[in-house]
Amino acid sequence: MELNPYHAKVVDVSSGEVFPLGDPGELLIRAYSVMLEYWDDPDKSSEAITKDRWYRTGDIASLDRFGYCRIVGRIKDMIIRGGENIYPAEIEQFLHTHPKVQEAQVIGVRDERMGEQVCACIRLKEGQDCSREVIRDFCKGQISHFKIPHYVVFVDSYPLTASGKIQKIKLREEMEKKLGL
Repeated sequence: MELNPYHAKVVDVSSGEVFPLGDPGELLIRAYSVMLEYWDDPDKSSEAITKDRWYRTGDIASLDRFGYCRIVGRIKDMIIRGGENIYPAEIEQFLHTHPKVQEAQVIGVRDERMGEQVCACIRLKEGQDCSREVIRDFCKGQISHFKIPHYVVFVDSYPLTASGKIQKIKLREEMEKKLGL
C-alpha cells in the first residue's frame, strides 16, 4: 500500500524543510490515530507535535517513491561531527560484516575541534583478537572517511536497561571517561 505523502514526510531536523524522496531526515507522521497532545503536559506536547499536527517521531528515516519508509536511526543517537550528520546504525551495520565482530555499538563522544567524534564499541566473537588499526583499515574505502571510527574500544559487555536494551547514554559516559575526554 502506498503511503499518502500528507501522512508521512521526512524533514530537516533543524529547519523543518521537507527533504526529497530518498534523503534521510526526521520522520513526521499525521493521521487520525495519532494523539493530539500529551495529557496535561503542554510543554511535552509542543516538543512532540507541530502546530499543524505533525507528530515528530524522533526517528531518522527516508521515504521512497512507493511510500516505503526505511528507518536509519534515532535523532538522539545522531552524531554531528564537524557539521556532518552521521547515523550510528549505518556504521554498526557495516561493522557487523567484519568476520571478528560479534556486536558493534557506535556513539558520538565529545571533541573540542569537531564537536563530536565517532567511537565504535566492539564486542568480538569468542576467541578472536583484533586491533583499532584492523577495524579502521576494514572501513577505509568502504564507508565515507568522516564515518570511520576515530576511537575503537573493545568491550566485553554494554550497559543495559532492565528490559535488555543498550543504554547508549551510559555507554557514551563510560567511553568519555575511559578515553579521558
